[in-house]
Amino acid sequence: MIKECIAQTGNQETRMSNYTQTFEADTGKILNIVINSLYSDRDIFLRELLSNASDAIQKRKFLGQTDPAVLNNEIDNIEIVINKKKKIIEITDTGIGLSDSELAETLGTIAKSGTSAFLQELDGEESSKDAAKTLIGQFGVGFYSAFMVADKVEVVSRKAGTSKSSIWESDGQSGFAINNSEDDQAVGTKVILHLKKDAKEFATPDKIKSLIKKYSDHINVPINIKEADGEIEQVNSATAIWTKPTSKISDEEYKEFYNSTFGSFDEPFATLHNKSEGTLEFTNLLFIPKTAPFDLFDPERKTKINLYINRVFISNDLEGVIPTWLRFIKGILDTTSLDLNVSREMVQNNPVLKKISKSLTKRVLSELKKRLKKDEVAYDAFWEQFGKVLKEGLYEDIENKDKIAEIIRVRSFKEDKLITLQSYIDAMIDGQDKIYVLTADTLEQAQSSPHLEGFKAQGIDVLLMTDPIDAFWTSQMKSFQEKDFLSISREKYDISKLGEVKDEDGEDKETTDEIYSPIIKECLGDLVEDVKASKNLIDSPVRLVAGEGGLDFNLERILKAQNPDFEGSKKILEINTNHELIKKLPALPSETQKSLCRVLFEQARILDGEMPSDSLQFSRDLVTIGLKIA
Repeated sequence: MIKECIAQTGNQETRMSNYTQTFEADTGKILNIVINSLYSDRDIFLRELLSNASDAIQKRKFLGQTDPAVLNNEIDNIEIVINKKKKIIEITDTGIGLSDSELAETLGTIAKSGTSAFLQELDGEESSKDAAKTLIGQFGVGFYSAFMVADKVEVVSRKAGTSKSSIWESDGQSGFAINNSEDDQAVGTKVILHLKKDAKEFATPDKIKSLIKKYSDHINVPINIKEADGEIEQVNSATAIWTKPTSKISDEEYKEFYNSTFGSFDEPFATLHNKSEGTLEFTNLLFIPKTAPFDLFDPERKTKINLYINRVFISNDLEGVIPTWLRFIKGILDTTSLDLNVSREMVQNNPVLKKISKSLTKRVLSELKKRLKKDEVAYDAFWEQFGKVLKEGLYEDIENKDKIAEIIRVRSFKEDKLITLQSYIDAMIDGQDKIYVLTADTLEQAQSSPHLEGFKAQGIDVLLMTDPIDAFWTSQMKSFQEKDFLSISREKYDISKLGEVKDEDGEDKETTDEIYSPIIKECLGDLVEDVKASKNLIDSPVRLVAGEGGLDFNLERILKAQNPDFEGSKKILEINTNHELIKKLPALPSETQKSLCRVLFEQARILDGEMPSDSLQFSRDLVTIGLKIA
């Protein structure tokens, strides 16, 4: 098939002397859309033309495998010559070239992709898949982006295997003309852009160099700029570190690439360099940083993965390459499996991107789990930087929440250090079937909370949650390893039959509750929903807990920060009937009873991170109690 293709298009020299074609009305309209609406950035024109040049060179190399006469015996390159005075840019490649008939067919028809046609001709060939890997163009409209900056474009091309060249010329509006060229054109193609007045900025070497470095630095063909004095400078690196075998890349080279490409000053916490082959083909080079960037909590939550198609830069802010809860990860994704729209600026085939994203996410989670197991101290330093962001995935990513839960770190009250959820479950006491958690604004506040007293006495561990996001993910996730999360300040529970101390006087508490609760409830009125005896208080006289279906103070503060009009619910005041202050209540005068009950209520609010509900009354009550004691 390949040989037949060469025989038909390479060795024949059918000429189309002085051929002129006017664009049809519909074609002209489409071309106008392509030029003025398809691309959002005029800079793209250079990327598209250089991609076409790279494709042509790769195509010549491929066909030369079966026909040595087609091969280029010199060094392949792409040369750019800029005439600042005349505002002309010339881009010349050493590729396969085009015959006059191919110029008419390929450049004279909108969305007629030479690359797509080439692959169709190779349909059925075992080698077609290899060829596809090296070709970039898919829709055949990239060439027309040249008219965004040029009011006239000339293409001088000589097909490999022929002795004459042809010139294609168009203004991008009326039509095109094809003529024989008198120049002794070498095999390959030269694109000549006559720049528009408002595009003169592109007639400077510095501008062109910056665009090459941005979009085409890793194309594996040298891209040279020829200065006015004849000096030739190679602008692109013509190498892509991610295409090398991992065994050929040192840690220092990885670090240098990470620092220079992403403007980072730390060294990576982990580096993931993988290549996937098969139905889904892509290479990823991902870096997990050690230090959080300044914009980690930017509301836009943009990811930072650079997308390449065959080493050609496409985008660095493409959504969906990696989930937002991994937005701190930086790196490269290079694939030929991802279909883009004609401008290459938007993803067209979302299922493919989702499959790639799923694979990348799985690799990152696997690497983090490995790091946690290998070195907890180093992992905890990483967790300090990025833990809050990772926990976003616990309520955003239903598919991966269990895997994320395996690598999160939580503060153990009993051990006073960070542990894993699995470690907490492994250390559960006999009969325990819940993961007990306490949310608070600070670690100090949580550690001094009266909610912990019963658990401390029973030898039951509690996870102390001090990130605002903790209240959300524990309620959203609900359980881990079939163990439900239970907030000890919000939900009902009974630990009296668990742990080291058994509560044998429950009936006595119920009896004493009938004595104290009515007094306190009458004193506090509608400040609380109810007053009940507590089975969990040891040292503190009272604590406040959420009522049926209610929220604790910590969660209410978060909701109020988002909505100032949010009003919290009344709480239940639990009393320690063994505490001396509670026992003295019945014997106190009525006014002193009220003052003491209000002070105890405000004390419970303060220990939960709240301000007194009535600061003036609180001060008066303290004075009243102080005078009575005196």
